[in-house]
Amino acid sequence: MNIGEKILGELKKEISENDYNQYIKKLSYDTKHSRSDIAHFNAPNLIIAKWIKTKYEFQITHLFEIHTGIKPKLEISIKTKKTNAVQNIKTSQTVEKNVAKTNFLNPSLTFDSFIVGSSNQFAYTASRSVSEKLGQLYNPLFLYGGVGLGKTHLLQAIGNEQIALGKNVVYTTLEMFMNSFTSHIRSQTMDRFREKFRECDLLLIDDIQFISRKEQTQEEFFHTFNELYNAKKQIVITADRPPNKIAGLVDRLKSRFEWGLMADIQPPGLETKIEIIKKKCELDKISLNNDVVNFIATNMGDNIREIEGTIIKLNALSSILNQKITLEFAKNTIKDQLKEKKENITIDTIAQIVSKELNVKPSDIKSKKRTQNIVNARRIIIYLARNLTPNSMPQIAMYFGMKDHTAISHSMKKINEIIDEDENFKVLLEELSNKIHSKEN
Repeated sequence: MNIGEKILGELKKEISENDYNQYIKKLSYDTKHSRSDIAHFNAPNLIIAKWIKTKYEFQITHLFEIHTGIKPKLEISIKTKKTNAVQNIKTSQTVEKNVAKTNFLNPSLTFDSFIVGSSNQFAYTASRSVSEKLGQLYNPLFLYGGVGLGKTHLLQAIGNEQIALGKNVVYTTLEMFMNSFTSHIRSQTMDRFREKFRECDLLLIDDIQFISRKEQTQEEFFHTFNELYNAKKQIVITADRPPNKIAGLVDRLKSRFEWGLMADIQPPGLETKIEIIKKKCELDKISLNNDVVNFIATNMGDNIREIEGTIIKLNALSSILNQKITLEFAKNTIKDQLKEKKENITIDTIAQIVSKELNVKPSDIKSKKRTQNIVNARRIIIYLARNLTPNSMPQIAMYFGMKDHTAISHSMKKINEIIDEDENFKVLLEELSNKIHSKEN
């Protein structure tokens, strides 16, 4: 058994049976073209190759790193049985038309696998409504929100549902749209480009904010939008901000993006994050106890993709080291990630957010005022600074102009007493922590 086969065998233990049989099982390790820094596999078609690169590249390269000490670059080529010809997915142009029909949609991103909470309820409901009445209800549907909150999941859920109904669906990131546009201009095949993007039933555009200041791309997309809209074809767009906040976006595109419905996705609350983690574990057959689930939900911020990556990492190490995923194991495994997060958060950031949320003047936080609301806000900032930043108690004391860390220690003790007695106060701390992580992400 070569190293590639061994890695795929390890991966089989960590993923769903369906994903393994439908995709991973069809890979073959290419010993001839692989090196210590390159893991080269062959796949039967571009769809499988692209899907594996999108979903499992991190896990595969991470497993190589664990076994060999080197994290290689993953390369997957297309090898057909009839011609025995190998074609690298990076340079493949001949299968582009077929790719448009399959779109590299991740089949696991469905409405059923999306966890609904108060932070994403509106966007979820709007997406389902659009999918049920394609081109009739909200056109375009514009989903926006921070990184890793579920925009792409909803976008692809709409696409997967429509593909199952036999619709012609085109999914593309804005970067892919621009690259394809540039390539077709150079090859003087714009008729093929327009056929691909203007003759579909559903156009899904991910990360439209990158169209900013791209004049030629904006011009082409404007006409593509008009063609689809006038033909009553559905358009769904995602971005990290609403249209009026995208700098360098021409007014005529801004107005068109606002024609339909705009739905934002907010950072998830603690309960929603816990449900997302449990759902991910259920789908991938990963066993985490409640202590570990709560630890990840509380400490890993709001980026759902990052949380899912953490779960995969824990499961991979657990399998390789043959150790149970305990709370201590989880803490040791992701301590470097948490350290990096802490280093990105400052006491100033915490003070600004807490002051705003509790309606206290920021200038009062460092003052000698002892009114109850200011004292509470000050204690909360101290508690969060101690838990979310690498600052020591003397450093926090210095920030507040205190003589020594004794007052900091007293505040920490008092806050912990309140947490034990008041569940609502505990929820408030979690919500503030989520807002702070969201701002830094």
